[in-house]
Amino acid sequence: MLEFITEKVTCWEKLQKENKPIYIYGMGDGAMKIMSVFKKYGIKTTGIFASDDFVRGHYFEGYKVMRLSEVEEKEEDFAVVLAFAAGYEELINRIKSIAKKHTLYVPDVPVIGSGLFTYEYCLENKDKLQEVYDLLADDFSRTVFSSIINFKISGNIDYLENITTTKLDIYRKIIKPNLNEHYVDLGAYNGDTIRELLEITRNRYVRIYAMEPDKKNFKKLCKYIEGKKHIYAYNNAAWCKETELPFSSRAGRQSSLANRNSAHMIESRSVDNLLGGDEATLIKMDVEGAEREAIWGASQTISRYNPRLMVALYHRNEDIFELPLLIHKLNPRYKLYIRHQLYIPAWETNLYAVL
Repeated sequence: MLEFITEKVTCWEKLQKENKPIYIYGMGDGAMKIMSVFKKYGIKTTGIFASDDFVRGHYFEGYKVMRLSEVEEKEEDFAVVLAFAAGYEELINRIKSIAKKHTLYVPDVPVIGSGLFTYEYCLENKDKLQEVYDLLADDFSRTVFSSIINFKISGNIDYLENITTTKLDIYRKIIKPNLNEHYVDLGAYNGDTIRELLEITRNRYVRIYAMEPDKKNFKKLCKYIEGKKHIYAYNNAAWCKETELPFSSRAGRQSSLANRNSAHMIESRSVDNLLGGDEATLIKMDVEGAEREAIWGASQTISRYNPRLMVALYHRNEDIFELPLLIHKLNPRYKLYIRHQLYIPAWETNLYAVL
């Protein structure tokens, strides 16, 4: 059982025993989350550095923000803890170059929710993890699944090295869009994933439904689809039913549902309600931690029409096993694939369900 999980010691435990000075690379929410775990584990932060473009002589959490060159001049050797997400090649190459010179840790902290992804957490959920592993449709999905889990435990980016797939390759080999798509885009952002689909189908489709809760993103979405026929945009949050939900707007990809004390209320809709019994052939769900509820909200559509699904698996610790099992429960006919696109840490790890 769980033979595919080889890492048992977390990066936090390794950092506890680290003899070299520990510098956090980056600021913002990621650094705050990491420093909170450091406090719990008794890990000392020596300092903080950022990319040269962001260093302006300011302070973060009481530490003067340094340049990498300044840290290298000051310290004979040191350990680096990455505290931000990187999704483009130039920045990822910069991170890899740092890893060649210094010990690099990339801790996994959930985008949404709490708790840490440890080996003990895997043991608590061993039956579900094993079931997902056994359900996956191809060997590469199993390799991706095991590598992502081992990365989450260890914080070692070597696990991400050989499991990257391009979005175009995923479309061509798994999703296989055609010219007659009824596409539902949940978390449509500024229309970027609609644009991807239309590039492949050469602007051919039947209809597209796009849901985006953030007002500024929604304006950009509406501007993009202006003049395009049969594309309908909704300023709603994707959910399992029609209600009002607290929403924290950040005018970017990280806008999400939140607690009532820190957010405004927004109307939510389910896919089943949105479609009113009409067909969907393809549904994308990247809704910042609300994927489980969005899947339930599309349960009738999934059972009746077997739409191909593209679902984010990286927002909550439990997503990587709970979401595949939920989709399998709703429609056992699906073949399940997992792919990871270029990203450090293991964001942009997605589930693809097809017949």
